[in-house]
Amino acid sequence: MSDSLLFYAIYGLILLAPLTLYVRRQVRREKRTQEAVANGELYSEGPRGQHPHIDVTNCIGCQGCTAACPEGAVLGMVGGKAAVVKPYKCIGHGLCADSCPVGAITLVKASPALRADLPYLSPELETSVRHLYIAGELGGLALIKNAVAQGRDCIDAIACRLEAHNHKRPDGVYDVLIVGAGPAGISASLRAIERGLNYVTIERESLGGSVAKYPRQKLVMTSPVEFPLGGNLKKMQLSKENLLSFWQSICDRDDFRVKLQEPVESIRKRDDGLFEISTPAGRYVAWSVVMALGRAGTPQKLGVKGEDLPKVMYRLIEADHYVNKNILVIGGGDSAVEAAMGLALQKGNNVILSYRKESFSRIKERNAQRLQISMRSGRLRVIFKSNPLEFTESCAVLDVDGVLQEFPNDFVWIFAGGVAPNDFLRKIGVEFGPRDLTLSAVQEAASALAAR
Repeated sequence: MSDSLLFYAIYGLILLAPLTLYVRRQVRREKRTQEAVANGELYSEGPRGQHPHIDVTNCIGCQGCTAACPEGAVLGMVGGKAAVVKPYKCIGHGLCADSCPVGAITLVKASPALRADLPYLSPELETSVRHLYIAGELGGLALIKNAVAQGRDCIDAIACRLEAHNHKRPDGVYDVLIVGAGPAGISASLRAIERGLNYVTIERESLGGSVAKYPRQKLVMTSPVEFPLGGNLKKMQLSKENLLSFWQSICDRDDFRVKLQEPVESIRKRDDGLFEISTPAGRYVAWSVVMALGRAGTPQKLGVKGEDLPKVMYRLIEADHYVNKNILVIGGGDSAVEAAMGLALQKGNNVILSYRKESFSRIKERNAQRLQISMRSGRLRVIFKSNPLEFTESCAVLDVDGVLQEFPNDFVWIFAGGVAPNDFLRKIGVEFGPRDLTLSAVQEAASALAAR
């Protein structure tokens, strides 16, 4: 009898341990959800592209989705059910849907025209200008796999229309001209080859687009993705160099026609419906255009006195070139945090990260964790509620919560985002979204909280 009781006691403990861990995780995640509400983090800047929709009637509250998300806290637990609590952090990985054992999560595509600063796009990714398409980040989508899919889809839409028209273009007229050779532009180019279209791709800098300008050895988040013509990318993380090498390998073919170091100066739609594209090297005429550009565009300047000094920069490529220096990094996004941590690792550097708000709210979870380690080690100092006022040859002046402070300084990096090429698009005739369309998604999460 005593042996049986002992057996049941041990068996009960085996069952109780994971159940206790499950309940404790759920309590912690519900607490974070409540904190998100209290801190005003449930606001209307919602997901910009592919994002999860949760069927709460089928959700069993297993927390698999909350654990799977690599961006951290996009999903939370509300009353034992999963809910989208920080939609602005969602960039469309889709791992939450893959991890759901009961199929309660489906990935839905919001219109890329979610805000007034994003161009209107049809479901076929066509702008308000007929036969002018936008693929990738310029339309509001992050993530390489999304850019690849959109580049492919744009070409498919164009090929279908060309087949429907069934008429031959005049000599010297391309079926499609692709602007940009990042992931969306590469995908579109390869698909154009696959569909037998007469195309040309123009890139103002080098193959890889904005990825080529990332810091050396930066880890690039990817998802398994298939490029046209058999280019399979199966890894979840790659370094910048490995990703560029992969792209170079799949583009190393005679029919991959890309013109590098050739910026587009203007795009005009002629009376005959064809597009005329001007670059420093000449003029192109095309039946359709795919804009596969990034949103970063020209770096955003702050208008601070001394910002024109040579020591002030907006992009970091080689962190290990800077040692034994006093460095100021300005910004509150992932680019600023990653640059500051990279520079802080170099020998003898004294690095300050300045951010105008009182805390970081939109950086990736892995960066938030690494940042805490860097701060605790003393390699990096973060000054919140601070704004730059002036840069001189030897120092940087900051307004720190209303108090002016000077810091010895050799170099400054500013990561304040970029000026998207919206004015360029407007000149072509592209219309932009008139209002925020994601408020309903946030209200749904808030209603779930209120219904508890």
